[in-house]
Amino acid sequence: MSTKALRPIIAIFGTTGVGKSKLAVEIGLHLANSGRQTWNNAKVINADAMQVYAGMDVITNKITVSERQGVEHALMGFKSPHEQYVVGQWVKDAIDAIDDAHEKHKIPIIVGGTSYWIQHLLFPNRLAKSIHSVDNDEGLTSPTFETSEELASLIETLPPDLFDLFHCLPNPAPSAESDPEEAFRLYNLLKALDESVAMRWHWKDTRKVLRSIRIIQETGRKPSELIHEQSQDILQARFRTLCFWVYSKPETLKSRLDLRVDMMLEQGLLDEVAALGELLKKPESSYDNEEEINSTPDYTYGIFQSIGYREFHKYLSSPNPTEEEFLAAVKNMKTSTRQYAKRQTSWLRNKLLPMLYGANETKDSSGLPDTFTYLMDATELGESWDINVRELAVDITTAFLDHQALPDPSTLSDVAKEMLNVERKDTNPSAVLDARRKIICPICTSDPTQPYMMEEKEWKLHQKSRFHKRRAYKPLSAAEIEERKRQGRCKKHSEDASESEEDHL
Repeated sequence: MSTKALRPIIAIFGTTGVGKSKLAVEIGLHLANSGRQTWNNAKVINADAMQVYAGMDVITNKITVSERQGVEHALMGFKSPHEQYVVGQWVKDAIDAIDDAHEKHKIPIIVGGTSYWIQHLLFPNRLAKSIHSVDNDEGLTSPTFETSEELASLIETLPPDLFDLFHCLPNPAPSAESDPEEAFRLYNLLKALDESVAMRWHWKDTRKVLRSIRIIQETGRKPSELIHEQSQDILQARFRTLCFWVYSKPETLKSRLDLRVDMMLEQGLLDEVAALGELLKKPESSYDNEEEINSTPDYTYGIFQSIGYREFHKYLSSPNPTEEEFLAAVKNMKTSTRQYAKRQTSWLRNKLLPMLYGANETKDSSGLPDTFTYLMDATELGESWDINVRELAVDITTAFLDHQALPDPSTLSDVAKEMLNVERKDTNPSAVLDARRKIICPICTSDPTQPYMMEEKEWKLHQKSRFHKRRAYKPLSAAEIEERKRQGRCKKHSEDASESEEDHL
């Protein structure tokens, strides 16, 4: 194990609206006032994909300067709203911030709801090595490469339209909603070059499809080859890490999130949405810095992914907005926020926790684990927060920094025992790739250029579905096909509106 992996950090994660930033500040203040000889201060490092952008403090829910109470914060509000900032860039910047904190004998506290970013910070060698993705401590990988003979042959034998597309990729990725034919053509390009990785993505997930193709361009390698190489690396934490999952029961969190949306409106949310809309009209906001964007905004790019922008942008863009439209936008934002929180919890239980547990199966010579994960029950606030969250987290932090015995995470509360008990999954990248394979149902595909796709593991369940059986025995009419397309567009709208930063590849 490397020396750097033994240095301590704290990671605080959880859904939106549970008090992650509040806990980080409380731990930082405790360290500063504890009279400790070592690790007597803290540096909070933002791990929220939207809070890296300057301005727009309401829509991104930034902690205010006064709420920070003098505790240093880094990687917050330092990027222009026009910029795309992805996981590899953040990992490099976060490592630099951690190094700076350690040099000053401060404890780095990584805080944010973008668990995908935190996961790749804690565990190296799990990102595609490319000129835009950092996955080692030395910095950017070299852009110099030689295309493999097999890949070069595949490129040269592409059909003319796909060959031209490979050498002139769209930027940004086409929308599967507004341009499904171009979206599926992009998918077919990836499938022709690396079928195993193409089967990992849905053809409508154009950003990930495009990212996979760019990896081919930037490395001269198939992404599947890089994933296989990553699989040879032992899963090992980069730092000695104390993790706090701040959690609130869904029934309580729902009302809390709804109230927060109301408060955001009072604090000027609509003004920020309008300001973002104006940014789109400026030449510098274009993706290539050359063309002015006056078309429909890309709700999957940069800060424009923020929940609230899509929901209210159309309302504010209307020449005669109505009260009914306003109330519908409020309802949609609340729904999107709750859906996002649900997906955050799912990611933590299905992705991050298995990684944290898996890393501890490979211990150092001392026999001690590298990661320690605790769930803080923040369902009740006020005095309950002080007892169940702040005081408990402070005591565990002190024991962690002093290398004292730590409590069994499952003993902290009944909810901790329940939520921390997850299925042990194979975190090997190749196994993950195979487990998420997508297949096409020819019976349910009414348009070959827009195939009906699902995960392979869902195939048997799909065959038993009412929709599939009806299609198998009775083809859809033209009117039914149009209605299915309309429903698909509505579903895509809902998914895009609540999509996290967890997908920044």
